[in-house]
Amino acid sequence: MLGSVFVEHPLIARESVEDRIYQRALANSCLRSSTLVVLPTGMGKTVIALLVIADVLMVKKGKVLLLAPTKPLVEQHALFLKDKLVGKKVAVLTGEIDPEEREAEWVQSDVIASTPQVVANDLRAERVSLRDVRLILFDEAHRGVGNYAYVAIAQEYMGHNGLVMGMTASPGSSMAKIKEVCTNLGIENIEVRSEMDPDVAPYVHDIQMDWVEVEVPVGMRKLADVLRKLFNRYVQELVAMGVMTSARPPSIKYLLEVQRAIQVRLNKGEKNRTIYNALSVQARAIKVGHALELAETQGVTALTSYLEKLREEASSEDGSKASRAIVASEEFQEVERLLGSLKMEHPKISRVMSIVSNQLQVKPDSRVLVFTQYRDTCDMVTNLLSRIEGARVTKLIGQSGRGSDKGLRQKEQIGVLQRFRDGEFNVVVATSVGEEGLDVANTDLVIFYEPVPSEIRSIQRRGRTGRSRAGRVVVLVTAGTRDEASLNSSEKKEREMRKRLRTLKQQWDRENSRAEAPAPKPKKGQSNLSDFPPKVEG
Repeated sequence: MLGSVFVEHPLIARESVEDRIYQRALANSCLRSSTLVVLPTGMGKTVIALLVIADVLMVKKGKVLLLAPTKPLVEQHALFLKDKLVGKKVAVLTGEIDPEEREAEWVQSDVIASTPQVVANDLRAERVSLRDVRLILFDEAHRGVGNYAYVAIAQEYMGHNGLVMGMTASPGSSMAKIKEVCTNLGIENIEVRSEMDPDVAPYVHDIQMDWVEVEVPVGMRKLADVLRKLFNRYVQELVAMGVMTSARPPSIKYLLEVQRAIQVRLNKGEKNRTIYNALSVQARAIKVGHALELAETQGVTALTSYLEKLREEASSEDGSKASRAIVASEEFQEVERLLGSLKMEHPKISRVMSIVSNQLQVKPDSRVLVFTQYRDTCDMVTNLLSRIEGARVTKLIGQSGRGSDKGLRQKEQIGVLQRFRDGEFNVVVATSVGEEGLDVANTDLVIFYEPVPSEIRSIQRRGRTGRSRAGRVVVLVTAGTRDEASLNSSEKKEREMRKRLRTLKQQWDRENSRAEAPAPKPKKGQSNLSDFPPKVEG
């Protein structure tokens, strides 16, 4: 690791930010044109943002708007900027603040950090204007698609000829998605770095990647076979109806495509018994497919909870026809009977307990983060890990409530992360809320209870370790199940993403080099953006 040299800038607190070559190079690019920065999680996208913000405020004056998807992330960014920026007012705008107060804060502040929905609403109500905004930063920029509020704000901003900076660890694997993000946000340039790039490598801490394969226990395999039989029966019915083809594997993704196709036919007025029946059978296949995934990759607790929900739904007055048909089937009764005789959990849980226990024995001051896809699994893993000697365990879940489980409000999520950083907890079990952007301390070990098919989520999960010291990532994979498909999918998409990003970057660089005229020399007293950061006189 390199010795620390600090950034010198009139608007950045002295000796507070390490000066890294690749961060300055990326900041230069962002200052020259609207740029999407694609950088692995933990490699300092926020520092690059600080460098750009500081120079924009000094040279171009005006305001800076920083947008992030969630309130905890907004507050995290604002805290960082308040700590590092000198002599500039940083405000946090949320929906909890009265509109009149937001309007006043907007006028009085140099940097505004907010969720996009709040800004979009205030723009519509003409409480605020982007006229004086010189830079907008879109954190987790891959969200800039469809009708997400980033898109509306960026479109409004395009008329003001200001600078845009997008930040993400992964904008998506398809060229269409990458181009859509760039077009929607008004981005003209892409800068990509990976851990292997020569200017990044000196700052990278080693991350040990381990894939741990487990087998489906015999008892669970019998149960899964029954669910698969029911699933295949529903798929065959859909094939017979002509809405699916047997030539294509009946994945959940395919079944969702079938649902959309049926819905299109309904919207066009094709309303008959066959089409409604196809929609119901498709819903049954989705539900049973989910139960099968839980049986193979999650375990008894998660499957039992899901089957109970299906039974409750089937017995309620407004319950779906699909749930009633599943619960009435012979296979459902057989699954419940087999489930009642099983005394074991999925072998993944014993592996997780063993890995965490060993980590805390070898390095008692470790921080451990366990990711789970499902809330029920999160609860089970939290409870069982609490039995390990030396483990101080809590969970990090989203706001959405369910029955007696109300979830965690955003302030509570921030509190959990702070207590994790402070060492009050040393193990956090998190659902997807822990993946995106949040600073989850110097984590020594990250465990995936299951692989995720999304390359964005996989990159974000991995990036929770190796930030300021070496780390380890363990991915649990159940052999012969959807786990394997998810792992292969995320790895393939990540390779494709990096290849397409570099292709697009090369195309844009060629086009820009043809169109580029010699840059004018900076006027006296003006920052030279090619020599960033500016030197401090005296």
